[in-house]
Amino acid sequence: MGARTAELCMRSLCLPCFRCLCPRPASSARGEPGKHDNTTKEIVTVKTLDEQMMRLAVDTAVDARLRSRPNPWVGAVVVAIDGQVFCGATMQPGEAHAEVVAIQAAGVNSQGATLYTTLEPCSHTGKTGPCTQAIINAKISRVVVGIIDPDKQVAGNGIKQLRDAGITVEVGVEETLVAQQLAPYLHHRRTGRPYVILKMAMTLDGRVAMPDNSQWITGETARKRVHQLRAESDAILVGAGTVRADNPSLTTRDVHGPSPRRVVLGNVSPTDKVNPCLEWNGSLPDLLDTLGNEGVIQLMVEGGPRVATSFHNEQLIDQYVLHLAPIIAGGSESPHALVESSDMSSMMNGHIVSTQVLDNDIEIILEPASTY
Repeated sequence: MGARTAELCMRSLCLPCFRCLCPRPASSARGEPGKHDNTTKEIVTVKTLDEQMMRLAVDTAVDARLRSRPNPWVGAVVVAIDGQVFCGATMQPGEAHAEVVAIQAAGVNSQGATLYTTLEPCSHTGKTGPCTQAIINAKISRVVVGIIDPDKQVAGNGIKQLRDAGITVEVGVEETLVAQQLAPYLHHRRTGRPYVILKMAMTLDGRVAMPDNSQWITGETARKRVHQLRAESDAILVGAGTVRADNPSLTTRDVHGPSPRRVVLGNVSPTDKVNPCLEWNGSLPDLLDTLGNEGVIQLMVEGGPRVATSFHNEQLIDQYVLHLAPIIAGGSESPHALVESSDMSSMMNGHIVSTQVLDNDIEIILEPASTY
């Protein structure tokens, strides 16, 4: 949806179509009819409508991630008094934010309308004017916000400015869903460091290389997915050993999207394909601080077992993206995904965020618990 922003913004949808999707309080999930007063029925309908419109805003924001960075990839929806729906997503840096795009699409229909936005509207002037003022000028009557923006320039100020102008503001609708979509941005603004994802392709017995040293473990679909992850990342990191062994370019050849900045732990030859790159010989925490200060929101780690183990043991990984091939490597010569440890200090408890089938392979996305 986000890639066709102009078309999205011009699209209008009939609000009753969304109302008819709401659960009907007159009958239970077990099909038992019951009596409910009209007040309760209205509350359920309005709450469910807010959730549906926020989910539409989340869907609208999907492709904005590839163009909006370093700004957050936000989606917005304007629901007019007559039920028309207008969508917008964040454009390139220096261009309109999602709220403004949706308001511009709605035009005069914005007056008295409800605006849904995945992230709190900005209240400061940067490369563009404050979204809060655009909302006030459009005479929006109600704003529904998915999550508060932790950026120190916003951090509740946008909500306060809207309320001071007499606009009703609701916060926290579909907050978990929005937080998942904006996890790298929220992490960067709260910690000053990039959100670190570790991608590893491995066999079912946890090996990251084949006994015959063949280059690929996973299939073409999984490799294309890796390029998508690269396009969503601001920087990608490997070790110098990977550069010497494979001479990778680390670009996004198989998908449409920007190639990430390249970082190598150690030193490389001037003729290596990874150039230009940042060669780093300091500590990993210092590297994350440096990249965070330079505006890197997401760092993708795509190195071998030693690099992966270093990030894992220092508890610097925010998300593990594991691609499992239907292969049993066997043999003692094939390296494991992580360097073996003689104690329990490197064990991590986590939870599975999502799984998906990638043709003949499986992707498992895992996030650590609050502590390792």
